[in-house]
Amino acid sequence: MPLEDAPGGAGLLPGDDGTLASVRRPTPHDSAIKHVSGGATYVDDIREPAGTLHVVPGWADDVVRGTITEIDLEPVRQSHGVVAVLTHADIPGKNDVSPALGDEPMLVESEILYWGQPIFAVIATTRDAARRAARKARIVADPLAPVLTIDDALSADETVLPDYQFRKGSPETGLATSQAKLRGQMEIGGQEHFYLEGQVSLAVPGEDGDVFVHTSSQHPSETQHIIARVLSVPDAAVTVEVRRMGGGFGGKESQANHWAALAALAASVTGHACKLRLDRDDDMIMTGKRHDFRAHWTLGHDADGRIRATEMLFHARCGYSADLSLGVVDRAMFHADSSYFYPDALIHSRRLKTNTCSNTAFRGFGGPQGMLAAERMMDALAIRVGKDPLDVRKLNFYSADRDVTPYGMHVEEHATLHAIVDQLEESSDYRARRSEISDFNARSPILKKGLALTPVKFGISFTLKHLNQAGALVHLYTDGSIHLNHGGTEMGQGLFQKVAQIVAETFGVTLDRVKITATHTGKVPNTGPTAASSGTDLNGMAAQIASETIKARLVAFAAEQHGVAPDDIVFRDNQVFLGDEAMPLGALARAAHLARIQLSATGFYATPTITWDRPSASGRPFHYFAYGAACSEVTIDTMTGEMRVDRVDILHDVGKSLNPAIDIGQIEGGFVQGMGWLTTEELVWDESGRLRTHAPSTYKIPTASDVPEAFNVALYASAGNPSPTVFRSKAVGEPPVMLAISVFSAIHDAVASLAPGLLPDLNAPATAEEILRSVTDIKRRKAAR
Repeated sequence: MPLEDAPGGAGLLPGDDGTLASVRRPTPHDSAIKHVSGGATYVDDIREPAGTLHVVPGWADDVVRGTITEIDLEPVRQSHGVVAVLTHADIPGKNDVSPALGDEPMLVESEILYWGQPIFAVIATTRDAARRAARKARIVADPLAPVLTIDDALSADETVLPDYQFRKGSPETGLATSQAKLRGQMEIGGQEHFYLEGQVSLAVPGEDGDVFVHTSSQHPSETQHIIARVLSVPDAAVTVEVRRMGGGFGGKESQANHWAALAALAASVTGHACKLRLDRDDDMIMTGKRHDFRAHWTLGHDADGRIRATEMLFHARCGYSADLSLGVVDRAMFHADSSYFYPDALIHSRRLKTNTCSNTAFRGFGGPQGMLAAERMMDALAIRVGKDPLDVRKLNFYSADRDVTPYGMHVEEHATLHAIVDQLEESSDYRARRSEISDFNARSPILKKGLALTPVKFGISFTLKHLNQAGALVHLYTDGSIHLNHGGTEMGQGLFQKVAQIVAETFGVTLDRVKITATHTGKVPNTGPTAASSGTDLNGMAAQIASETIKARLVAFAAEQHGVAPDDIVFRDNQVFLGDEAMPLGALARAAHLARIQLSATGFYATPTITWDRPSASGRPFHYFAYGAACSEVTIDTMTGEMRVDRVDILHDVGKSLNPAIDIGQIEGGFVQGMGWLTTEELVWDESGRLRTHAPSTYKIPTASDVPEAFNVALYASAGNPSPTVFRSKAVGEPPVMLAISVFSAIHDAVASLAPGLLPDLNAPATAEEILRSVTDIKRRKAAR
């Protein structure tokens, strides 16, 4: 969308009075020109210190699970260019790169637990030499039967974490007394992150055992902690810096740690700078994906389609270790209600252990899987009661007297949900198009169209309470320029730009006066990950607090020096207005410095209202909800299963947008990524447990040709976030992914048109093969009626 077409015109949101100079403006991403010109520096672009060595992990290509009986690395050591070969015996600290539970060895000691698990690491003078040498290892293992699938794990009764549930009311009574019941299940596939910049780290050794690590990580403080643990040094001996990532999407929240720690170990052992950059195939094989799920549901309802009670069970395939599966599966459970009120509910889950690489965080962090199951349930319910799916959805929306979630939190902004859906229903011309599609399907024997309008209600905050905190460091220099640093990381989502806008607005300066600097564990310590869509909420507020601290010192100083009331001092246009006088900010800063006024401050912010207690499954896990809705129209070919997305209309709630251009870009990108997860991105493992879709040639992410020609995105004209957030904005990173559920529901609708009254059997992703299978199945059942 052109910037001049943004709601409100001239880049302002509806209702803005134009008094804000930096926030709520569609300013370009701080690295936009560098991105398109190739000038942006990523880890692999950093000039390497003289003598830099290259690290490549080695593994057993023919072993999925087994106990090592023999390992011969001598051919590797003798290979051209090899400087050293590392094994678990070379680790001075703990052989563990897990985020929490100590269940992820950096290098295998005796038992191989999944295909692609690193056993050793080659350090060589060139990356090519290291890769060639790694293939020469001879590894023999006694094979053990691997647990690969959800069914395998259920049979073995293996989990990485205890089962978990929350309960509301008496679902057993509610189901027993309902007029009718509906049962179903679906398979929900995983997703490869496919960040443009793969996993990469450059470690430079310092004196006294110190190490400085440039890495592509969403969680620099955790990377610092894990490197220190592996090297057996204090955290303070490790410095981690991240200027930008070429995409993360959750895949670099915990899983960047492994490769950073391996590079740091190599640097420590050799005394040289060491770089590790995974090959794309190795990256896809050795790193986890979005969790795949099997969802079961039973719901009780009345003749109109109003839900009385529901029971939902999620089987999540987690891989060989826990990684972040506690939070991921919990969030799937939190979003199993989508936007709907369940009077009585039981939501429970199992975190299944398999001999595959551990699945991990992915944009939405389990929320998309839970929400998809709920929306599939709504589509089935609509068919069962013979009503339009949108009418059934609206009938079950949260409302004033029906506002308590299955986990006990009140939905305070339900009116926003209703308003967004009603507005999109009208602007997308849903009712007329529904009629037109019905007519089209009646006269078209091969091509069938589907239409769906689905809502999004996504909780914003980390559900682990201690992660809801952030720090920032701001310096004001005597020329009026500002140095900005905070604990958030930039992965293309525009976080740095938004936080800079906040600081510029606070000081009343233009954006060119704010210097954005790399995330650095030596500047802001003990940070949380940039995840859970909370990067701006947390770091923006921390930076604002730091800026306000310096500003308050300047105001007090200026008021005393110039005899002006503090309320008459205004910061604007790179100047400070002191009643009838004006002076450049730099001049005031110089005067304050000469008067020994501190011009540096830290800011700290902890999200209020978060009270979730997991053991008792009670409290408030989210600061607020972000809302949105999408209407999607698709056409399927019932002879081939091919599908085309014809039109998409989106209306999304970002509160008072800090930057409409960035927010619209996030909505568009999130939707397309979600559409890929639900339609084309199919992960395939063979019967032995080897990932076969580990390259762009076999794994299909959406391309420009998959984006619908009619793609209409608008920001909801919000009065602002009622919860306290920076400039009354709302998070935007993850919620748009779930807007793409409208595409899946539209495909479901198209298949359902072949046999009114029958429930399609459709799993995700709805690839051409899956659509054709579902079409064939419903035709068979129709013929047997």
